[in-house]
Amino acid sequence: MNTGKLPKINLQSVRKTLLLIFLISFSASVGYVFGVQGFQANVRDNVIVSIDREIPPEKQHLDFSLFWGVWDTLDSRYFDKAKLNDSEMVYGAIKGMVSAVGDPYTIFLPPKENEVVQGDLHGEFGGVGIQIGFIGSQLAVIAPLADSPAERAGVLAGDYIVGIKDEGKGIDIGTVGITLPQAVQHIRGKEGTSVTLTLLRNGEEDAIVVDLVRDTIEVPSIVVEYLENADTDVSENIAHIKLLKFSGETEKDWDDTVLELLRQPRLDGIILDVRNNPGGYLQGSVILASDFLDMGEVVVIEEDGGGNKIEFKVERIGRLRNQNIIVLMNRGSASASEILAGALRDQKGTLLVGENTFGKGTIQESQQVDGGAALHITFARWLTPKGTWVNEIGLKPDILVENDPDTPDDEQLQEAIRLLTN
Repeated sequence: MNTGKLPKINLQSVRKTLLLIFLISFSASVGYVFGVQGFQANVRDNVIVSIDREIPPEKQHLDFSLFWGVWDTLDSRYFDKAKLNDSEMVYGAIKGMVSAVGDPYTIFLPPKENEVVQGDLHGEFGGVGIQIGFIGSQLAVIAPLADSPAERAGVLAGDYIVGIKDEGKGIDIGTVGITLPQAVQHIRGKEGTSVTLTLLRNGEEDAIVVDLVRDTIEVPSIVVEYLENADTDVSENIAHIKLLKFSGETEKDWDDTVLELLRQPRLDGIILDVRNNPGGYLQGSVILASDFLDMGEVVVIEEDGGGNKIEFKVERIGRLRNQNIIVLMNRGSASASEILAGALRDQKGTLLVGENTFGKGTIQESQQVDGGAALHITFARWLTPKGTWVNEIGLKPDILVENDPDTPDDEQLQEAIRLLTN
């Protein structure tokens, strides 16, 4: 994504190079996995893919006879020939190859599943308002979105999703082995329809069943409000900035927010609130962090599988670098949220208040491939400026504060205000 703010970091060209190398090896893999005699598969209406069975010399030590033995047995012995769809069998084999890596974020999407994912990028959709991911290999809630059906029903970050039921779709399944696109496809639906989720929650013995009515989901990226310290007689002007997501609109929204802050006659501190922010574009976290740090400071380190590292540094004058800051976070803070929080703590000594974060420390890239399919691949991990990898561990807060669910008070926010004003 071209942000217009970081022209010296040509991440796009680096990723294209990495991706090109991957696609070359991936194309070769497909060639030898589906090779000896060859055939043509009708991949999508008018798209024909030719595949032969010749094994490349460097892969001659691998035995593909079992694969082709099963393929040929199905072709000759399966009683309902109408169900032998070459293209679906090819897609199924590729999905199996990719899933064998054991990374739930590295997946192959056939055209229909890819359409669901692409739908996230354009327009409104009917859903329940949760960002989902994996804790280990189990589907889980990264964060419920603000004022969504899920949040109103009490769904919490870190809840494990073990069952999905939708009578209208004829779905009643467990989630073992499910992919993210499959889960999204099952949970999403038309506005006004219902879906039931079965959840497991740490500290609760029994499963939690929630019935959710889908709604149109629209989430702003940034919301700002100004607070006063109720515990003192002094009128404080504290900016409480809720960072709800890191999306394509975040850069513009952030610029508007900074200009608004700079117009304030007095600003006594800033609370950056990334609670229940599931992340998004890495570049967005670099842009936001740069306004609080000094020129040349590292925001995040990207490291590929070969140990090659790219440092994302501040390349402009930070407009808010002299402000006092507190970061609020919780179990729903993931990915780009963790990058921002980690950078401010490592480089500025910013206090992190709240709860341990989600722990999403890898970076994925999506590549559209022939026939409308797509490959999502984990190509790197990210590290904080001091080299911390948060994956499946998360960032620990400097000051642990857990909100009491039985009271309307926001203890975490109140603690942040206290720290800024004392």
